[in-house]
Amino acid sequence: MNIAIIGTGYVGLVSGTCFAETGNNVVCIDINEDKINQLRKGETPIYEPGLDVLLERNIKEKRISFTTSLDEGIKGAQIIFLALPTPPGKDGAADLQYVLGVAKDLSKIITSYTVIVNKSTVPVGTAEKTASVMTELLDRSLFDVVSNPEFLREGVAVEDFLKPDRVVIGTSSEKAKKLMDELYQPFVRQGNPIYYMDERSSEMTKYAANSYLAMRISFMNEMANLCERAGANVDWVRMGMGSDGRIGKRFLFPGVGYGGSCFPKDVQALARTANEHNYNFQIVKSVMEVNNRQKLILGDKIKTYFKGDLKGKTFAVWGLAFKPETDDIREAPALYLIDTLLAEGAIIKAFDPEAMPNVKVIYGDKVSFMEGQYEAVADADALVIVTEWSEFRNPDFNRLKSSLKNPVIFDGRNVYTLEKMKELGFYYESMGRNIIQ
Repeated sequence: MNIAIIGTGYVGLVSGTCFAETGNNVVCIDINEDKINQLRKGETPIYEPGLDVLLERNIKEKRISFTTSLDEGIKGAQIIFLALPTPPGKDGAADLQYVLGVAKDLSKIITSYTVIVNKSTVPVGTAEKTASVMTELLDRSLFDVVSNPEFLREGVAVEDFLKPDRVVIGTSSEKAKKLMDELYQPFVRQGNPIYYMDERSSEMTKYAANSYLAMRISFMNEMANLCERAGANVDWVRMGMGSDGRIGKRFLFPGVGYGGSCFPKDVQALARTANEHNYNFQIVKSVMEVNNRQKLILGDKIKTYFKGDLKGKTFAVWGLAFKPETDDIREAPALYLIDTLLAEGAIIKAFDPEAMPNVKVIYGDKVSFMEGQYEAVADADALVIVTEWSEFRNPDFNRLKSSLKNPVIFDGRNVYTLEKMKELGFYYESMGRNIIQ
């Protein structure tokens, strides 16, 4: 099939590359000329495991190409995916200016029947708005607008796309449904379902899924905070809960709050949607409140330990991305910690395997970015772990202890066991567990 992808951000690039991998002809379109030139060379502007290999292969096989020209890019396309930014506005509502703007541009140049697919995460009713914008200039028989939300987890997005748990397609058009079914059949050969529903239900499904997962995270963060006060161990609580088949084990790990491009924006947008329909969605509001507070927890623990005096103290920060296996720092808890420490006059030496260039754009020389994890801890007053990269899980503890001024670790992800830290003689403060001192 001939497919056009408008927008080469995280969703657009992964989607386009994976569609090409199953034999389709894909053209990716973006107004950023530097990014398009980079992609033409086979260089990915984002870090996502496995994406570079697929991209290189499909460029070589001439199944994927890149352009800045909308006219050129959509020529002959049967399906056009809109993978455009929908950032939250001041009121929390998703900003649809890019989606609707491109829809209007498409209505001026489409000449034969085309399926327009909203791949971006958009509020309920966006498919109707998109169709309304396009019908101002284009005959309604020449297009259908479909909702097809993505459920990609950063760090395993390629696997998620190639082997999805489910595919959700919102359309009231049998013609569009037939094309979308043909496109997605290679991805569900193992029997995972394609759910067809109306456009509004499809749009709501994405917000519901992400908000529910965010709620689980916030619940466990609240449990961790309570466990600390009650003398319980949240690890045991988590395992006891997760073994219940009605609950399950995933998304029950406490930490320093969720971040990234999806959860914060989608929870906020769902709350906004509820407000627009005069519904007080109290649990979603609480999820946001808990998460905003949780991102400050590590800073509070550090200030308490050092009796409020952080001026001139040096802190090694391991992990800057909002989660492992990505360079995405959007709403990353590490940024909140850095802001807190800098405001108190602390010195920061940071290390992350992938995200340092992105963080450097924000802080410049205010933060020292180190070449390795051990360079970061040299002569630091304490180590703070914010992102649970695999290489942080089994460090050389003897080297770590001798490098630090004091054997002090604040662990926002519960990477180490209490028994190990006690045996090694560290002061160790984690989430929802007793302090080792």
